[in-house]
Amino acid sequence: MTSPLRSLAHPRAAQTAEAPPVDVLFVVSPHSLLLDIAGPSEAFRLANLERANQGLSPRYRLRFAGHETAHVTSVGLTVGGLEPLPSTLDGPTWVVVVGQPQARLREPSEALLAIEHWLSRTLHEPLRSTLSKHRLVTICSGALLAARAGLLCTRRCTTHHDLLADLQAMAPRAQVVANRVYVVDGAVATSAGVTAGIDLALHLIAGDCGEALAAAVAKDMVVYMRRSDRDPELSPFLAHRRHLHPVVHLVQDAVSMEPEKDWDMRELATLGHVTERHLLRLFVEHAGVSPLQFLQTIRLERARQSLERGANVTRAAELAGFRSGLQLRRAWHRHWGGSPRDALRAAGHRQDVPN
Repeated sequence: MTSPLRSLAHPRAAQTAEAPPVDVLFVVSPHSLLLDIAGPSEAFRLANLERANQGLSPRYRLRFAGHETAHVTSVGLTVGGLEPLPSTLDGPTWVVVVGQPQARLREPSEALLAIEHWLSRTLHEPLRSTLSKHRLVTICSGALLAARAGLLCTRRCTTHHDLLADLQAMAPRAQVVANRVYVVDGAVATSAGVTAGIDLALHLIAGDCGEALAAAVAKDMVVYMRRSDRDPELSPFLAHRRHLHPVVHLVQDAVSMEPEKDWDMRELATLGHVTERHLLRLFVEHAGVSPLQFLQTIRLERARQSLERGANVTRAAELAGFRSGLQLRRAWHRHWGGSPRDALRAAGHRQDVPN
C-alpha cells in the first residue's frame, strides 16, 4: 500500500509530471568504465520508481547506444543490445558520455573517433542555444571525448584529477576547474572520477524533479548527497542527509514532503516510533541539527522557492507552514540575513514587499 506521504509530490515534481519524458542516452564505447554506465543509470531508474510511488509518470527514458551493437567494458563484461547512434535527437535528450581507462584515450580507436564525430555533428549547434532542450553530460574521462569533439569551447568544466592537464590541452579555451566533484555550465555538465557520475546524476534529478525526490533516490542507493560549492546554495533538502539512520530519514522525508503541516516534537517522535528525547538525540548525532531546526530550514527553502515563482511574502509563508509573513521575515533574517525581498530581487520580480 502506498504511503500517504509518498502520494504527495514535491512542487518541482508537479511541474514535470505532464512534461514529455527526457531521453537519457548513454554513449557506450569499447572499454567504457562500467560504473560510469551503471551508477548514473541506476539513479535515473530509481527516480522513475520514486515518481511512480507518488503516482507520477516516468520522467527518464534510459537508452544505450554505441558504434556497434556490443562493446566489452573496462572489467571485461560485454554490454550488448546497444542501439545505433541516432542521426538526430528528437525529443529532449541528455547525452551521457562515459569514460574510458586512461591508456585507451591517448590513442583513440576507430570507434572512439566515430563517437567524437557523432558528438560534434549532433550536439554542436544545439548546445550553442540557451533554449536547447538537449544536454551534454560527461562522466570522468568522457569530458576528453567532448573536448576533442569541440563541445566544451569556453565552458567551465572538470574531469578526473589525473586528466585535468589533458583536458586543458584538448580544450585550450575552456575554463578547466580542479578539485570539483562536478561542474555545471548551462547545458553542459561534467564530472570527475567514476563515482562522481552518481553525484552529478543526483544533482540533475534534484534540479529537474525536486530535492526531496533526489534525496529519496540517494537514500535508496545508500550514497551521500554531494554538491559542488560552486552551486548558488546548498539546498536544505540535501543537507543534513549524509547519514544512514532510518528513523531520522523517515522523519526528514515526512517534513520535506509536508513542511506546511503543523508539526511538533510529539508528532515527529510518534512518526519515528521513538520518544521525543530519543528523536532529538538521533537528529543531533546523525543530522547535526534538531528536528525543529531541520523543519525550519525546509520551510525557509520552500518559502524561497515560492517567492522565486512569484508568490508574495504572505502566500509564501502560508505555503511553507509559517503562521504569518512576519514570522517568515523574522526566520529569514535569523537564518540568512536580509529579507524575502532579496529572493524576489534575485528572481527578477518587482513586487513591493515590506522588509
